[in-house]
Amino acid sequence: MENKLQTDTRTYGDSPFHAVTPLVESSELRQEAGGLQVLLKLDNVQPSGSFKIRGIGNLVQKRWASCGVRGVVSSSGGNAGLAAAYAAARLGLPATVVVPKSTHALMVDKLKKERATVEVHGSVWNDANARALELVRSNADLLYVHPFDHPLIWDGVSSLVDEVVMQCGGETPSCFVLSVGGGGLLCGVIQGLIRNGLERVPIVAMETQGAHCLNAALKAGKPVSIGDITSLAKTLGALSVTEQVFELLPRCSVISRVVSDKDAVDACYKFLNDHRYLVEPSCGAALAALYSGVVRQLVEEGQVEATGGPVVVVVCGGNAVTLELLQHWRQQTGLI
Repeated sequence: MENKLQTDTRTYGDSPFHAVTPLVESSELRQEAGGLQVLLKLDNVQPSGSFKIRGIGNLVQKRWASCGVRGVVSSSGGNAGLAAAYAAARLGLPATVVVPKSTHALMVDKLKKERATVEVHGSVWNDANARALELVRSNADLLYVHPFDHPLIWDGVSSLVDEVVMQCGGETPSCFVLSVGGGGLLCGVIQGLIRNGLERVPIVAMETQGAHCLNAALKAGKPVSIGDITSLAKTLGALSVTEQVFELLPRCSVISRVVSDKDAVDACYKFLNDHRYLVEPSCGAALAALYSGVVRQLVEEGQVEATGGPVVVVVCGGNAVTLELLQHWRQQTGLI
């Protein structure tokens, strides 16, 4: 199994933005998966700290090559903003990231270290996004980078599945486990599964209560707004999922599950002890599928094959976290 961190030159030629990340076995999590092998796709070690660089790097570079953009504007104070700033810096382009007042100082500092100009505007993401769109409308040379809703983003993210297929050596996974925010990761993984003839592999789509826009949409039969983000998992914080999810749903199997903030934070803590990686609650939502028994229950119910291939867990990122924040969240959720 390939664990070496290497550059993916298939898509990005001489200027790659994302890395081929390790796929490593977790003996600690095998029991939590009903005895199935568990493989961790470590996209938390991407250059920008999350899977977001796959899609946003693809968008920025291809738009730069085709349209000659002279700057990048993003409206995400989370992993997407960092990916946009990182991609812009790689091309020598200025980046402006508009963030709401609720953005943690930790993330503002990280954006500035990526040489981005940070503009604070409004109370919520929608306000910041409106300001970002305003900046782009007034300057045609600027590229607007949405956090998750663009075909080039989904195409870039789909490279994750190509890598897993290569690293698994032909063995078909029993399921993919991932966190869902606005749906960029989910759409990319679905597209990758379709391209590789793996449409029947179920996707366990994990969210936290209070950031559960996919679960709400599936119940309503269409994208709906959840009104407000009340979860600690702020980087999952989309009020509604992209409509592209519903375009792809008929071609795949998506199992939606919602866990508590407490489950997500506890999963982050256990993952740190088991694997020595510090990740944020948004990533903890996916890890909670193992640590809180979701996958084991799906195996027992027959929704995931008990005799199937490995469970692939996408460890999507860990920018918005420190040891101090993790301890604070553990106190806030009653874990300590």
